[in-house]
Amino acid sequence: MTGFNQNQTPLFTGLRDYHRRNVIPFDVPGHKHGRGLKEFTEYVGNTMMEIDVNSMKCLDNICNPIGVIREAEELAAEAFNADHGFFLVNGTTSGIQAMIMSACRPGDKIILSRNAHKSSISGIILSGAIPIYVQPQINERLGIAMGITVEDLEKMIARHPDAKAVMIINPTYYGATSNLKEIVALAHRHGMAVLADEAHGAHLRFHKDLPISAMEAGADMSAVSTHKTGGSLTQSSLLLLREGMISPATVKKSLNLTQTTSASYLLMASIDVARKQLAIHGKEMLGKTLRLSREARKQINTIQGLYAFGTEMIGTPGVYDYDETKLGVSAAGIGLTGFEVYDLLRDGYNIQTELADYYNVLAILSLGDTEVQINALVAAFKDIAEKYRKPKVIQIKSGVLKNPEMIVTPRDAYYSNTKIVGLEDAAGEVSGESIMAYPPGIPIIAPGERITQEMIDYIYMLKQEGSLLQGTDDPYVNFVKVLGQR
Repeated sequence: MTGFNQNQTPLFTGLRDYHRRNVIPFDVPGHKHGRGLKEFTEYVGNTMMEIDVNSMKCLDNICNPIGVIREAEELAAEAFNADHGFFLVNGTTSGIQAMIMSACRPGDKIILSRNAHKSSISGIILSGAIPIYVQPQINERLGIAMGITVEDLEKMIARHPDAKAVMIINPTYYGATSNLKEIVALAHRHGMAVLADEAHGAHLRFHKDLPISAMEAGADMSAVSTHKTGGSLTQSSLLLLREGMISPATVKKSLNLTQTTSASYLLMASIDVARKQLAIHGKEMLGKTLRLSREARKQINTIQGLYAFGTEMIGTPGVYDYDETKLGVSAAGIGLTGFEVYDLLRDGYNIQTELADYYNVLAILSLGDTEVQINALVAAFKDIAEKYRKPKVIQIKSGVLKNPEMIVTPRDAYYSNTKIVGLEDAAGEVSGESIMAYPPGIPIIAPGERITQEMIDYIYMLKQEGSLLQGTDDPYVNFVKVLGQR
């Protein structure tokens, strides 16, 4: 794909031209350029409401793009080193679902790491695929899951040579990446498609000091959250395809099963502009982000008891490379849980971090961060270490659950009869729903898996720490659905 001008923004330009025409709307949305929702319009601004429009001839249609959306998608494909790009307005979740549905038919096996996002489980339910889990490597110092090794994947492929696809996380939430080039080569030698969950890797392609992107590594498909690290609006993402093993027509068919026919032009136009910014200015902007991240790590690591982990982990099990824009900090050395630090930063210093687990807190640095903000974050860490340090450090125990026993497939569990039991009585039962902390949205238990006492204890710990749990019918996770007759 050549000859495209990355300075162009066909969709954004078309939307702007429409806005300048002052069209009289007798179509949806019903707020009619904001006049029908005055209180909201007064707060967010007239322009935003005036460009919140529906599909029309001059602005193309996401379900069958032949105009400005298609031109914008082609520019995105070239910028991200893919053959085809598809705009997503339901987040990377819809992209992951479409990848699995495009690669697998009911009954097909898919090999994936067990620390996959909940959208992978929903994609497996929708497709009817059978998950084959590879245990990710565990960093015992931090108590978190990292990537998978080529050796572990090779063993799993030998046990399941009939698998149709391999799904890889690139990078993990905390920034670890697996040896993606070798994984792609291994999977392709066995005729398996490679799908990449790049929800946290939209920026990787645009700076040489970052890990390799899935498309650069030769993967067949990749779902990237441009809204997370690429600068576009929340819920906007891209699905990327390399032609060969999976056809673009199949992908389009899969997307049109689940994606809205009324795609937000605010979201799509933001992808268009974010792509231009990454393609033209990404190297410079990400260079600044990396410099800020490195300086923050350096300063945090001078604070006794805190550990801001980074590229020194490269070469340890499950870490082939590392994304330095993920600023993970272990607080175990000052006797605080990651949950406690997360709350202190938010409530005491007006700083919102991405997530916490029992031992660590994660700050994500991206294109919009400044030195002033980084200085505020570092100062807050210093103050917390001085004021809230506890005399006894926290002993690290792996908070990562090993691969659970799958009794029935997620799809069969989803459609099975279920009954309600108390969480404390659920050990030994087969789960009829998912339970996860969000973020990161990685299921502790997925439909069809055996619930263990270890899982229950871990959920109680998360509840005690005030973690946001979801996936269950019971919003407080005091009761869970398990397979069986009522």
